[in-house]
Amino acid sequence: MMYVYLFLFLCLYGLACYYIGFNGYRWLKRSFGFYYKKSYTIVIVLLSVAFIASFIVSSRLLELIGGYWLAIVGYGLLLIPLVNLIYFLSGRKPIVHLVSGYILSLCFLGLLIIGSFNAWSPTIRHYNVSLTNEPTEEVRFLLAADFHFGNVIGMNHFERFLQLVEQESPDAIFLAGDIIDDNIDAFIEEQIADGFSQLDAPLGVFAIPGNHDYYGGDLSLLKQELRSSGVNVLLDEHMHVDGLFTVIGRKDETDSNRKGIAELMEPANEQLPIIMLDHQPHETVEAATHNVDMILSGHTHRGQLFPGNLLTQAIYENDWGHKQIDQLHSFTTSGFGFWGPALRIGSRSEIVMITVEL
Repeated sequence: MMYVYLFLFLCLYGLACYYIGFNGYRWLKRSFGFYYKKSYTIVIVLLSVAFIASFIVSSRLLELIGGYWLAIVGYGLLLIPLVNLIYFLSGRKPIVHLVSGYILSLCFLGLLIIGSFNAWSPTIRHYNVSLTNEPTEEVRFLLAADFHFGNVIGMNHFERFLQLVEQESPDAIFLAGDIIDDNIDAFIEEQIADGFSQLDAPLGVFAIPGNHDYYGGDLSLLKQELRSSGVNVLLDEHMHVDGLFTVIGRKDETDSNRKGIAELMEPANEQLPIIMLDHQPHETVEAATHNVDMILSGHTHRGQLFPGNLLTQAIYENDWGHKQIDQLHSFTTSGFGFWGPALRIGSRSEIVMITVEL
């Protein structure tokens, strides 16, 4: 069945690319007398296969170009039918055809420019919460997730993260999964583990795996690389931190052997605030019922490309930002990296700083 679904997906994708390419050629031909059909077809075919080919030849350039094309196809399927409708309602006036094509082209250009800025220029979100009625300590947590180190995201982007960490000087750093993008090859080649060894937080650096950390079968090697860099990788494990709080790090839902929240809470010291790391924010309500005080997640990317955020809002209890459920404070970050197109529309790469009263 997997091959049947794959075949159907490729057929639908091929039809979508044909639809986008056909409308583009028709606009160029009718508006400018463009007749280089064979050359145009070759370009559209190359763009259409670029993203798929990037997984075969492991090419950063192909993945970037292919990702941009995927975004254009996606938004094209939303916008081009509207443009076609306007054209037909106008009585097929040539000026409407010409102008609407220019407007659509500017929309795609704006998509690439704004989306690239949002993807490569991370911002900082600040929050303040209290986990006790009579706080005696104040600590600063940094939450980040979804780095997706691979062909596109490498050490250059990670250096932006290191600069933000140095700027904010957090007391503890929490990394909520999807460190790598399916395999660890680029992580090793660019010696990104050396960057993790530069992370300095008095109360420690803690990490859990995300679904993409499992896919390539490199989780054990990733765990080894991170631990050798001083990162506490928690796989259904807990740590008491300086008598201030307890950290529980969960395996991802991808792992069929991961423990439930109730089982993880058994050895925890509930006299201390409980901080739980869970890559996918599916079980926030359950965490609240088991007296978890804070749960930190990623995974959603806040939809990454609008209107994807509408889908993540429908799926997750807290798809982005801060939400309080009884005593539980849920934080979900849109992520520091991205998946697929190197673009963000309606979301932005970020780190989250949480000032916590304990």
